[in-house]
Amino acid sequence: MPQSTRPVFNRIGVDMRIVFLVALLGASIFYSYIAFYDLNFMTRSGRLGPGFFPRIVGAGMVIMTLWALADALRDRARVAAGGAPGADDAPLGGWRDLAILLGLAIGYAVLIRLFGGFISTVAYLGLALVLFNPGRLVMNAVVALVFPATVYVLFDRVLNANMPPALIDLPF
Repeated sequence: MPQSTRPVFNRIGVDMRIVFLVALLGASIFYSYIAFYDLNFMTRSGRLGPGFFPRIVGAGMVIMTLWALADALRDRARVAAGGAPGADDAPLGGWRDLAILLGLAIGYAVLIRLFGGFISTVAYLGLALVLFNPGRLVMNAVVALVFPATVYVLFDRVLNANMPPALIDLPF
């Protein structure tokens, strides 16, 4: 069954990318709100406080999400006017993909509590990449192993910030 190159619209004409970006924008604004109003920018001694880096990340998230949302709305207007869809427009199957991603996210939350950050991230990335990037098993395996290993080395070894602990200790 060939995949369509037009953007994904449900029965009422909602582009799934726009729905996702609006939800991401809401989460970004909430994250930024917490960073700006609940975390101090400077400590009492005049050093950078716990709110310094989250403010940069939050502002960047909001700016990049607004940019992506403007791009998606511009693409939607071009397609509605009869133009060709953009190269990054999703194929059909948006709600199914959304349901799969939600299931994977819930499974990841359960696994991270049971087996810790490294094993859970390898499993989550491996499964997500196999489902959404089929036919590229070697690249999927490399990404699913290298990314969590890099995060582990960076946080646990270099920065001395532990990964999420596991309830079930594995022998390795």
